[in-house]
Order: sequence, then structure tokens, then C-alpha cells
Amino acid sequence: MTESTQVAIVGAGPAGLVLSHLLRRAGIDSIVLENRTRAYVGQRVRAGVLEQGTVELLDQLGLSERLHREGLVHHGVLLTFGGRRHRIALSDLTGGRSITVYGQQELVKDLIAGRLAGGAPILFEAEDVSLADLDTARPLVRYRHGGASHELRCDFVAGCDGFHGVSRPSIPSGVLSTYERTYPFAWLGILAAVAPSSDELIYARHQRGFALHSLRSPDVSRLYIQVDPSDRLDNWTDDRIWQELRARLATDDGWTLHDGPILERVIAVHHSFVVEPMQYGRLFLAGDAAHIVPPTGAKGLNLAVADVRVLAQGIADWYATGATAALDGYSARCLARVWRVQEFSSWMSTLLHPLPGESAFDERLVRARLDWICRSEAAARSLAENYVGLPFE
Repeated sequence: MTESTQVAIVGAGPAGLVLSHLLRRAGIDSIVLENRTRAYVGQRVRAGVLEQGTVELLDQLGLSERLHREGLVHHGVLLTFGGRRHRIALSDLTGGRSITVYGQQELVKDLIAGRLAGGAPILFEAEDVSLADLDTARPLVRYRHGGASHELRCDFVAGCDGFHGVSRPSIPSGVLSTYERTYPFAWLGILAAVAPSSDELIYARHQRGFALHSLRSPDVSRLYIQVDPSDRLDNWTDDRIWQELRARLATDDGWTLHDGPILERVIAVHHSFVVEPMQYGRLFLAGDAAHIVPPTGAKGLNLAVADVRVLAQGIADWYATGATAALDGYSARCLARVWRVQEFSSWMSTLLHPLPGESAFDERLVRARLDWICRSEAAARSLAENYVGLPFE
């Protein structure tokens, strides 16, 4: 079966879905292909911190009603080290900007519902997706759906299918340069049915390792502890997890961590990854298909949204006037932001995680950096500006 559309979007994660809404606003047709089921896509737990710029874009698209009703707006974050807690006043330091805690899976549900309500297609369980003719004016996407083979001709392909997707490997060998780093630590993350013990996120550096207290709703907490990348989930009982969290998040003022039933747990290795360029012919990579950042700075989802914001404008310019400047400059514009975010995420990660073989001297240097962030308004403002999200040009 041969079909045609203007833009073929591979992947129904935040990048692909937000792009589809941006294109629709510009009067541009698209088809979204997703190899997973709708139920799976809507329940996989990922990032939960939205920058203000991301929220503002969702406002413009009319997709933020539930986000504003159920999301948790934060005006600061807490740093814990040396048994004391220090608040970084994000909004005070950035002219009123903030972050919103709202689970990625909930955002994806909203994006799917909005697209389907408008009658636009998302083909879930699209199998055997392959890309061809990417260096021509009419790329080809082949896939199987509903037991039948399909060929989809389009003007552009948006590769939004993640790190393990088919889009990036479809680019010929030798075109891309790869830059990556694997960090010597991982996170054991849990989702717990217990009210959060803090109204704001807590980042803790402790001699036993890093810990993070986050939240997903007034009744559900999200927490993380630093573990060795080779560690296994079966080494961690519920009691051991809560004991370690209490030790690492403890403060001298007697603050108490509430515990409760653990709903799920996962170990995630920290990895930085970037490919350059982010485009080849009529294929444009976005989100995790082009870059991965460690989760310490809460940037992955927001960076994906920033990519497709640039891409949508370039595609819209092309259809409106035939201009190619924005599309030609897609990689350069996105990568400037990608590397700024990579630097911030790497800095946050190495600042807050004790590293294997770290000496007493190294520990004292880190303590001095943390003290300076909490004492210097300029240092705190730099952290805050990066954390709430850089402005869009």
C-alpha cells in the first residue's frame, strides 16, 4: 500500500508528538509511526521536570490544561551536603521563572489525546520500519501495520525514535561524528506510594553517595540513590533502599523522610551522547535519537522539545516560501543548545556524585564549590538559569 504525507514522524514520544502538534498549527500534515502500543507509550515512566519554556510552548498549543491542574510548580530546589540544607531560589534568581513537575507519561497521554481528537493519525505497533531515499526530494518510509506492508512517501522525515531507534542508523556510515561519555555511577530509582517529604526537590551529596528526593504527585514520591553501574536490583530490598535514602538525605535539624510501598524500581546508567550533524538529506534527528544527557539536570525531555521547536519552524518556512536557511541551519542551532545542556548536566553530575577513587583533596574541592554556590548570588544564579531552562531565541 503506497501512501503520501508531508512529514513522516518516526516515534511517538514527546519529541515526535510535540512536533506533530507544531506542524498541525502551521497547516502541515504528518503521520506518526510508533512501534509500541498506545498503552505502553502512555505508561513508561521517564522524566518529570518541565522547564518554563516547555510549559509555555504547551500553553501556546492548547495542551496544558491538565498539566496546570495536576502539575506541581516549583520555585526553588534544595542542596544538601555536610548535614545541612540550602535553598536555591530559582524564581528569585531568574526573574520569576520556575519548573513544573509533571510526569513524562502524563504529558505523552495529553499529546496523544490532543492529536487523536483532531483526527490526525498515530499508527501504533508499526513494525519493521525502514528509511530510504533520504537524500532525495521524496524520502521513503517502509513499515508493516495491521498485517499489511506499507510505503509512505513524504517531503521530510523526523527521526524522533530514541537512542535505539532506526532513524540514526539509516544515515550512511561516515556522515556522523559521535561524542560520548559513560559515567562511573548509576541511579537506582524508585516510585513510592507515599506523600513527598519535601515540597521541593532535594539534591544531596553524601559520603555514601548521591541521593535525590523528587515527587510525581501529592501522593507519589520519586527517589534515587547513586549505585555502582554493575549493581543489581535483587541486591536492594525495600528496607535497604529506605535505610540508604534516610542516611544520605539526613540533616542536622531532624528532618524526617517518609517511606511507603515501592511501586517500581529501576537501575539506569548515566551516559552522555551526541551525534553531529543532526540531519542528513531530508532526515532530521531530534531528541534521544541525536543526544542523551545524564538525568541530574532534568534536561532530556526539554532538550527534545527544543529540537522540534527549531525543526517545525524550518519546515514551516520551507512550505511557506521555499526558504531553506532554517532547515540548513537546524543542526548548528540545535547543537549550540545541546552542548550547553551537556556541560550543565555533566557539571551537576560530577558535582553531586562522589566518584570512585576520589581523594580527600577532591572532596574538599567539591565542598568548596558547593559552599560557593550557596554563598554567592552570581554562582547560584548561574545554576538557576540553567536549571529553569535557557530562553529561546
